[in-house]
Amino acid sequence: MNKIKQGRISSDILRNLSNIMLLESRDETLKHITLTGCEVTNDLSLARVYYTYMGNETIDAVKENLKVAEPYLRTVLASKMSDLRKIPELRFIQDESREYGNKIDKLIEKIHEDEQ
Repeated sequence: MNKIKQGRISSDILRNLSNIMLLESRDETLKHITLTGCEVTNDLSLARVYYTYMGNETIDAVKENLKVAEPYLRTVLASKMSDLRKIPELRFIQDESREYGNKIDKLIEKIHEDEQ
């Protein structure tokens, strides 16, 4: 599949899922999830959706909520993306880049404190 088309589909899935989770979902946990990226396979059978969570629940509870909500999200996504014949299976993956960035920032601050 064309990389440009793949990128367009990925961004459409990301935008629509974000709107569904924020505006249409009744689950409060889903409203506190930020989707950070999406990658679609060449055959459109799988979409890896990356997320971060800023809330009170444990990350295990969030993963379980996403697993339970996946069929609902996929069904609503299908109604919003009627130009696709097949809606890919959604896999939610925790985006750890923010935590990694925070760890690097703390290490840099520690180095600067040690120099002084």
